[in-house]
Amino acid sequence: MIKPLSDRLRPKSLDDVVGQKHILGKDKMLRKIIESGNIPNMIFYGPSGVGKTTVARIIAENTKKKLHKLNATIATTADIKSIISEIDTLRAPEGILLYLDEIQYFNKKQQQTLLEFIENGKITLIASTTENPYFYIYGAILSRCTVFEFKPVDNYEIEKAIYNAIKYIEDDEDIYLEIKEDVVKDISSIAGGDVRKAINFFELCFLSSTFKDGRRIISSDVSRQILKSPNIRYDRKGDEHYDTLSAFQKSMRGSDPDAAIYYLAKLLSTGDLLSACRRLLVCVCEDVGLAYPQAISIVKSNVDIAMQVGLPEARIPLADAVILVSLAPKSNSAYCAINAAMDDIKKGKSYEIPRHLQNRHYDGDEVENKGQFYKYPHDFENHFVSQQYLPNELKEKSYYIPGDNKMEKNFYNYWNKIKN
Repeated sequence: MIKPLSDRLRPKSLDDVVGQKHILGKDKMLRKIIESGNIPNMIFYGPSGVGKTTVARIIAENTKKKLHKLNATIATTADIKSIISEIDTLRAPEGILLYLDEIQYFNKKQQQTLLEFIENGKITLIASTTENPYFYIYGAILSRCTVFEFKPVDNYEIEKAIYNAIKYIEDDEDIYLEIKEDVVKDISSIAGGDVRKAINFFELCFLSSTFKDGRRIISSDVSRQILKSPNIRYDRKGDEHYDTLSAFQKSMRGSDPDAAIYYLAKLLSTGDLLSACRRLLVCVCEDVGLAYPQAISIVKSNVDIAMQVGLPEARIPLADAVILVSLAPKSNSAYCAINAAMDDIKKGKSYEIPRHLQNRHYDGDEVENKGQFYKYPHDFENHFVSQQYLPNELKEKSYYIPGDNKMEKNFYNYWNKIKN
């Protein structure tokens, strides 16, 4: 059986690894550790197709330890125990190096099974994960490992990998391959930082190419057909989901409608209508707030329309809402006020409510000055009367600080005039 091209082109040395110069470049930390030969426990964190498994294999092939490979999606506790049984035997005289792929799929008990042997050095663990290790990996394991983050590979590096693949195909097939530079750029762009995906796309283009005059020709038409449905790197339960939502709200908060529309398009292209609507509603309340309170009603109406018509038409009212929120004046005064109040409650500042605000109309025998003494504001001029509403211990506290915008300044001036 012929291996996939991406597997045949897997790098054999650190110099052949595409990207990751921030950890594998000259004098960078991970490279120096690998070259030292003294391999600690490590966790490689990053998206798929960026070299985590490749680097782990290069390390394993240059160590005297007995290599075992497990994929946590299918491995069992019995598999772990089988590896442990080789410790201190002739089958693993120098110890064991365990490469554990997708470690986030191991439950806490399975991870704990390895703990003793990782701690005493009889097993050296190299684990990889596409999820944030600080959320998914047992703390005791994490504290005994060094985490290295692998990042999506930039387009320029992916283009180099594709040209390496072209040369490999030409040498292996003894042919000349004709491919335009634009096609290479399209493949690298649509791969989304995933080298393996880019090589797989290129292989599909090659297999669909035409043979003419002793040449293989990959035309733009063929590549467009294969690449017409971009495979976006997105997982609704993973880091990419929360990163996209974070960028979406921060772009609106930062008054950048172009970036906000881009992230909205990314969410909607994966069918994630609900997340886009929820984050929009949060953003208009948190970041626009009292600077333009009418925006809250407008955005709610747009979200209702989007949920009613569904995709693809939902993109239109949501685009209206996103641009409105991006361009609207900003104030987080209400957000800060409620956060400050809730922080006081969490600190135990839950005091007795002033008597005149309580919902009871009689006093016990222990109360000398009986009566509620509540003043009904509507009985007074301008519907306002000065009286204490906060508990005695907090009566001088100010949670709400008006934002520096026209709307809140008008409110503030109006109420100051009445109160004075």
